Amino acid sequence: MTTRNGVSPEAIALERIATAAREVQAASAVLEQRIGSTPRAQPSTLELARFAAAMQELLSAREEFDRVMVNSPPH
Repeated sequence: MTTRNGVSPEAIALERIATAAREVQAASAVLEQRIGSTPRAQPSTLELARFAAAMQELLSAREEFDRVMVNSPPH
């Protein structure tokens, strides 16, 4: 099964995971920089929210990928 532009649903789902993983990595790097810069530094609410949202998107992307793979016919 392919989409109109020739990209499979599996590829689209996998790209979503990759994008979400990059966002988790970026948000994590910000937190690490903040915490590493000052021993008692606290991350901002916005930084924590960004990280939490990125983690949630990664979880959702992985769940969607699993659904796509389960519903995908064997090749």
